[in-house]
Amino acid sequence: MRCQCPSHSHTYSQAPGLSPSGKTTDYAFEMAVSNIRYGAGVTKEVGMDLQNMGAKNVCLMTDKNLSQLPPVQTVMDSLVKNGINFKVYDNVRVEPTDRSFMEAIEFARRGAFDAYVAMGGGSTIDTCKAANLYASSPDSDFLDYVNAPIGKGKPVTVPLKPLIAVPTTSGTGSETTGVAIFDYERLKVKTGIASRAIKPTLGLIDPLHTLYMPERVIANSGFDVLCHALESYTALPYHMRSPCPANPITRPAYQGSNPISDIWAVHALRIVAKYLKRAVRNPDDLEARSNMHLASAFAGIGFGNAGVHLCHGMSYPISGLVKTYKAKDYNVDHPLVPHGLSVVLTSPAVFTFTAQMSPEHHLEMAEILGADTRTARIPDAGPVLADTLRKFLFDLDVDDGLAAIGYSKADIPALVKGTLPQERVTKLAPRPQSEEDLSALFEASMKLY
Repeated sequence: MRCQCPSHSHTYSQAPGLSPSGKTTDYAFEMAVSNIRYGAGVTKEVGMDLQNMGAKNVCLMTDKNLSQLPPVQTVMDSLVKNGINFKVYDNVRVEPTDRSFMEAIEFARRGAFDAYVAMGGGSTIDTCKAANLYASSPDSDFLDYVNAPIGKGKPVTVPLKPLIAVPTTSGTGSETTGVAIFDYERLKVKTGIASRAIKPTLGLIDPLHTLYMPERVIANSGFDVLCHALESYTALPYHMRSPCPANPITRPAYQGSNPISDIWAVHALRIVAKYLKRAVRNPDDLEARSNMHLASAFAGIGFGNAGVHLCHGMSYPISGLVKTYKAKDYNVDHPLVPHGLSVVLTSPAVFTFTAQMSPEHHLEMAEILGADTRTARIPDAGPVLADTLRKFLFDLDVDDGLAAIGYSKADIPALVKGTLPQERVTKLAPRPQSEEDLSALFEASMKLY
């Protein structure tokens, strides 16, 4: 069986063709990445950056927990030292909702800011992207830019203000991407805004901030990096995605696997394999935590242009329909399945399902994660990767499947219903899936070990 994945089929340079459905497929891909600056202590440069941009009135966004910790004080000290006027918004919700986005948008509109600093994890950076977008487009309805089919998915054509992202977690890679994710409360599903126009102007990646992350936060954010790498590397190749955009502005941010994203995904996966367990087990291991901080950005560059698929598409109802589960080490006043956990719990089932489309890629990922694949046969690619993932998760004390976080077989229809609107990502899966397939994947994920 000859592998048809993009790295092995040598079809990246092919001219536009027809997909099996008869639609014209894309023939190009585009790399869009924020400027990135990495270094221990680099946060103290943020005031100078804003001064260099000519900023006079800055919004500093963070959450209530982080606002009490030294990283935020470091930012404020730099702003004061460089004479930057600023206001703090610390009402960001961990796992934001449309309501929490709109509260931040209202603050941004009232403040008439000329630049933004987002200090925190993906929730904060995503909230700040949305606030910047809608404050810059005051006449827009909230659903105008939200991904279809929930929103209108309009292209962003308005100019935005500069946004500097300072990530404090090693997971979302949001400092590199033009994506902002939130829970749409009315439908109890996660959706988002995806546009290259909303990506940060600059990401300041300072590994010193990772020393403040509790054990389960570093683990769950690391699982997000893991799945970003696995999913973007196995996504539908960009030249098989349809339809072909009539105008470059409508080419989606998530374009399908491509030769540049592949490099970042594989490299990020190697770092996860080497350093995630160390970073979780020893909070003072600056080498491990620094490397995971970089891996988050590397995977962000990969998936921010290739996209993710089923683990993420299925994760959105898993976190959106949460009942009573509250994850350890998260200081929140509401039930919460952390994003990285909601993503990784379905990964063994998902990659068993997708392996037949690019078995060599799946075996390569299993090998990177520690499996001995020397005698593995091509048809075994899915089970080999799934077993490797189960062992990896077991070693890191991950809950034993969806049942352990409060779900049962009776919830599967609702979980499937919440996955169906996630076409932006599920259509990037290399293997098409029916509702019956999704049901089977959720059922297989009820128990991991």
